[in-house]
Amino acid sequence: MFIATLVGIFKFDELPQEYGPYVRYKASLEKKNIDENEKIAILNISGTESYHVLFLDSYKSTAEIDEELKAADAKLNYNTKKILEGHL
Repeated sequence: MFIATLVGIFKFDELPQEYGPYVRYKASLEKKNIDENEKIAILNISGTESYHVLFLDSYKSTAEIDEELKAADAKLNYNTKKILEGHL
């Protein structure tokens, strides 16, 4: 199982360029239009060169995020989970 660690929480218009492709890909999967003020969490998946994108307005609890990450065989680390709880 992989560990997902928070890289940062950004508004879309402040998102570092390197994460843009990941965000656009996730938005296309969800058929989502991204608001420039939308809060987006970027998670690094340890042991890979991959990132997981979370549109925070789409979740009510970290349990929903946990379920999504299970499909990627990943789980949130403790500190990331606590930080995300404060943003949901």
